[in-house]
Amino acid sequence: MKGKHIVLGITGGIAAYKSAHLVRLFVKAGAEVQVIMTPSAREFITPLTLSTLSGKPVITEFFTANTGQWNSHVDLGLWADAMVIAPATASSIAKMANGVADNMLITTYLSAKAPVFVAPAMDLDMMAHPSTVRNLELLESYGNHIIQPAEGELASHLVGKGRMEEPEKIFQAVDDFFSCDNALKGKKLMITAGPTHECIDPVRFIGNYSSGKMGYAIADEAARRGAEVTLISGPVAIKPAHSSVKVISVVSAREMADACAKVFPTTDIAIMAAAVADYAPESYSDRKIKRENNDAPTIKLVKNPDIARSLGESKRDGQLLVGFALETDHEVENAISKMERKNLDMIVLNSLRDKDSCFGVDTNKVTIFFANGSKKEHPLKSKREVADDIIDDIINLIQ
Repeated sequence: MKGKHIVLGITGGIAAYKSAHLVRLFVKAGAEVQVIMTPSAREFITPLTLSTLSGKPVITEFFTANTGQWNSHVDLGLWADAMVIAPATASSIAKMANGVADNMLITTYLSAKAPVFVAPAMDLDMMAHPSTVRNLELLESYGNHIIQPAEGELASHLVGKGRMEEPEKIFQAVDDFFSCDNALKGKKLMITAGPTHECIDPVRFIGNYSSGKMGYAIADEAARRGAEVTLISGPVAIKPAHSSVKVISVVSAREMADACAKVFPTTDIAIMAAAVADYAPESYSDRKIKRENNDAPTIKLVKNPDIARSLGESKRDGQLLVGFALETDHEVENAISKMERKNLDMIVLNSLRDKDSCFGVDTNKVTIFFANGSKKEHPLKSKREVADDIIDDIINLIQ
């Protein structure tokens, strides 16, 4: 943390009083802190308190009224090594998610090139409202780090989720980010993500519900830890948050197999997180199939290449191959069997029986099995946190 530039954004919530302690933690660790407050934040804690602790004038407006000095949000965004917004109210979260740049804090956020940490704080009903849930999902999809609020008694005296996480834990999240040991530096990783679409005609395909979020989260985490990452992705609506991730876009399983065959020989670690279709139509119609009578067309299917198995057969000494298993029954037996048949070093099991995991959501619950017979069970977490666990286990195998 020593020498790091931290922009601390404070919005108008009662938890703003905790931000003074957070400033102190950053300063004690050797960081340089620039505080930006929204106008409403000044109703909860004074700029004088925060400027005294940070050793810098607090910025609240675009320019200083009595001198006309301009505060450049662009310069602040470039200066920062990290931006922390704590507390982040529902209003400010909505503005960040939707680009409503009506104050100095939001314009700085939109200009920031550094990682952004968001610590929500609000009443439990506001926290659970679909608009807030959606806005936080949007922020996370942009690559922001959401520091989930704690449960407890709130300012309304209701009890539930919404308390801003304690300053020590917010500080620890940022410190952990900077303390990354670059254990994957110099390693080449190949990661597959998303679904495949097996075309029937120009407008129809066979596919699945995969959003690609898990694979993309793994790619971002691996890149953050210093790896050279190639992400082979099926059709998805997301992008990697880390700028160094190289993306190869494919559509079908055969295209993904071809891309993997080219990249894998020079890869140190391959993580097969894509939900690849097992079957494809035997033939493709270059014109839309019309409903000309009451008879439904018959689509004959053929097997797609088993990408993980072919890579397992060609795996050289020193290469690490990681698979995924999505199961609905006999989960453990099927996952272990898949690991053995495909010569995998570890396999990540998730089950459709687990609520709020797998397709289309931002959380996942996994159990990781290893070729040596050991396993690790993880509780429900965000996919970003699951990605962190998976990379940790891969590093342990390497070491």
